[in-house]
Amino acid sequence: MAKTQNRWDQGCDVLVVGSGGGALTGAYGAAARGLDTLVIEKTGCFGGTTAYAGAALWLPGNQAQARDGLEDSADLGLVYFRAVVGDAIPHELQDAYIGHAGETVAFLEDNPHLRFEYRPFPDYYAAAGRFEAGRAVFPVELSAPDGPHDLLDAVRPPVWAERLGLPAPDGPLTDGRALIGRLLLALESTGNARTLRNTALTRLVTEDGAVIGAEVKQDGRTLRIRARRGVLLAAGGFEANAALRRDWQDLPGADWTMGAPGGNTGDAITAATAAGAATDLLDQAWWCPSVRFPDGTAAFTLGLHGGIFVDGTGRRFANESLPYDRMGRRMLAAKAGITPDNPVWWIFDGRFGDELPGITVVPADRKAFTEAGLWRTADTLDGLAERIGVDAGALRTTVRTFNGYAADGVDAEFHRGEDPYDRFFAQGEGANPCLVPIEAGPIHAVQIVLGDLGTKGGVRTDTRARVLREDGTPIPNLYAAGNTTASVSGPHYPGPGVPIGSAMVFGHIAAADMAGEEQK
Repeated sequence: MAKTQNRWDQGCDVLVVGSGGGALTGAYGAAARGLDTLVIEKTGCFGGTTAYAGAALWLPGNQAQARDGLEDSADLGLVYFRAVVGDAIPHELQDAYIGHAGETVAFLEDNPHLRFEYRPFPDYYAAAGRFEAGRAVFPVELSAPDGPHDLLDAVRPPVWAERLGLPAPDGPLTDGRALIGRLLLALESTGNARTLRNTALTRLVTEDGAVIGAEVKQDGRTLRIRARRGVLLAAGGFEANAALRRDWQDLPGADWTMGAPGGNTGDAITAATAAGAATDLLDQAWWCPSVRFPDGTAAFTLGLHGGIFVDGTGRRFANESLPYDRMGRRMLAAKAGITPDNPVWWIFDGRFGDELPGITVVPADRKAFTEAGLWRTADTLDGLAERIGVDAGALRTTVRTFNGYAADGVDAEFHRGEDPYDRFFAQGEGANPCLVPIEAGPIHAVQIVLGDLGTKGGVRTDTRARVLREDGTPIPNLYAAGNTTASVSGPHYPGPGVPIGSAMVFGHIAAADMAGEEQK
């Protein structure tokens, strides 16, 4: 854009687009350094998909781990991360993430509103440097405010409440909501920050190739915001944009994502590409098996403690207790559960009553699911096979074989129960508590589809979180973090909290760079 016909409605030093963990870490980092910071959020709630999360944060070698007695280091974390990610992503980007993880936690905990604690949750791969009990830290729960609070009252409700149309529960903020609430309080305490909700990015304003501000839409009005030091894009991915998912991922739509409603439509990515940004990993997401709901949506499912998954042939195709992203990738490879007419079926017996034998982040009502044909029941395997449209002989063989594995304690096909992650959720008995036989009728089948926690492809960035052009040069004053970027973990999900943890680290790095601090 040619110089100077820009009229501005507002101005700031740093404009942050989004309000998830990465965005608010960047916003706090900028405001804590004395920069006038403005956060815009497209929806009416703060937190994005982070507010839905358990909020594990994969940040090796931090002081919260040490305080709680876990001996970890950036070096150990990097050994493991590199063993999993390998050469899929430039090593210097991986080094920046791991190398700044402990520093990020230390910087945040300098503010009294921010506090983290270690909790066990295994790393996801059997690779060098793995912590079998996990190395993730979590936000400490946050007491509810006494009386109204403009920021905390606007934190997005838990996923189960929002999906079921219920208000946020009373009591303390926990998990992802605690992280968002704590970051908002820290941001407020700086005295250098403002927030605008229901404000969507529409365009980045450039001058001589540099980003100097943005156009946004608020209540039908276009506002032009000058950003003197830079713009940080941390507005999630494009998981809720059906057209982009068809174009970039060859998927039928966007109904099965766990992305928070109203956002995550790729606005930041498309605005950045219009300003010259390069992209990568657009075919990737943080995949997860999900229970399909009667309204056409789906809910993230993990921690199976009973049952098996079968495809349209009536056969198992993977270890059902795999970490969720790895299980999602097995579904992709098997071309199972990707479209409504080719589901995966979760088969289990009557010992679980009306409950699903696993963790589903939104409760499933058996009556409603049965009426929608998503929960089918029969007294016999042959009857169930007919009800779900698979070969009865194949299903009988699959279950007979699995029951033999349960008796022996060894899954000879898929090795279920041999990994610490598998056993973390197990509730069965015997030599292998992950293998619970299917024997007591009635027999149930619940439909499973391929969902995701968000996409993980977007703009390319460097070690300073600067957005890059196709030729590898940075676009001046433009930064990005989180699912708006091509993920630092590439097509892998090394451990619990890599999505939010890496977003926070690069948000922290971006803020330091905009403040003129030299990167260590």
